[in-house]
Amino acid sequence: MEVIAHYLPQFHPIPENDQWWGKGFTEWTNVTNARPLFRGHVQPHLPADLGFYDLRVSEVREAQADLARRYGVTGFCYWHYWFAGRRLLERPFDEVLTSGRPDFPFCIAWANQSWSGIWHGAPNKVLIDQTYPGPADDLEHFSHLRRAFEDPRYMTIAGRPVLCIYQPGGLPDPAQFVERWQKMAHDAGLGGLYLVAGLEYNYHSHVKDGFDAAVYYRFPFEKNAATRARERLQARGIIRYPKRFPYLDAFVDPPTNLGGRVFPGVYPNWDNTPRSGRRGMVATGSTPERFSAHVRRGLELAAANPAAEQVLFIKSWNEWAEGNYLEPDTEYGLGRLESLASELSRARHFSLPS
Repeated sequence: MEVIAHYLPQFHPIPENDQWWGKGFTEWTNVTNARPLFRGHVQPHLPADLGFYDLRVSEVREAQADLARRYGVTGFCYWHYWFAGRRLLERPFDEVLTSGRPDFPFCIAWANQSWSGIWHGAPNKVLIDQTYPGPADDLEHFSHLRRAFEDPRYMTIAGRPVLCIYQPGGLPDPAQFVERWQKMAHDAGLGGLYLVAGLEYNYHSHVKDGFDAAVYYRFPFEKNAATRARERLQARGIIRYPKRFPYLDAFVDPPTNLGGRVFPGVYPNWDNTPRSGRRGMVATGSTPERFSAHVRRGLELAAANPAAEQVLFIKSWNEWAEGNYLEPDTEYGLGRLESLASELSRARHFSLPS
């Protein structure tokens, strides 16, 4: 069983963020500026064991990998930002690749979406647009990633490097993208790629488009009559509070009509008000115990796949300004990591269905 946690490299300053948001801006800026916006709203969420780290520091990256390994995470899936040849937030992963440290498995997810000002409360401000110039850009992009694909730490399924595409529906022609990238990977002697489509934003065509699998990112809440009524009042400007939904007691299974291989993706929590303020969404009542139930069902679903394709995605390892993270915080300490480890131990002991 592979337990892969998405990894955000936003915790170090870059010139673009200095220009857009002010000198020294990182994800911690939003995290520490967050405040409660309704009664019972827990903010700010603050880091415990690892502190307010800087991902340019190699010891931080080693400590993260050690912690992840200790509690059952088998690899990080680094978010990768490519805008027609321009990269952002690339330094932490580049240093992981160049140094060979930490000695911890990894794969890549292309976060193929435009950057807006949502990280600083300006969602309608486009900072950099995601474009798709065509085959020449694909070749340059693949050639850049090839070094990572060939790294011995790179995670594979069926002998092929795993590459996740966050918004496959945003590609001009997803099927053509798959065909082109598989050909480049075969020509490079990689035996192809194991391409995983993100199932968000109503994209349900991964089988038709030729992806090997999909990951079902399921928010840990769903709307009910009370939350829908609150949304209507928000739309009319009568109330100005974040959208609030109870964190579910259990993971909701993927729809049965998706077809093909589908990996479950569980969220430890959700609260993006540090980025979006009163326009954000909050899962209320999240606890490590409730997260355990999501992990348990996610492991059951993953174990139903063939042995070589049993994968659970966790979104995320360190998305602090979205409230979805496994890293220790001052509220629950190691609670979420301990819940993950406990469920993994339970699953192995009781032999999940295959």
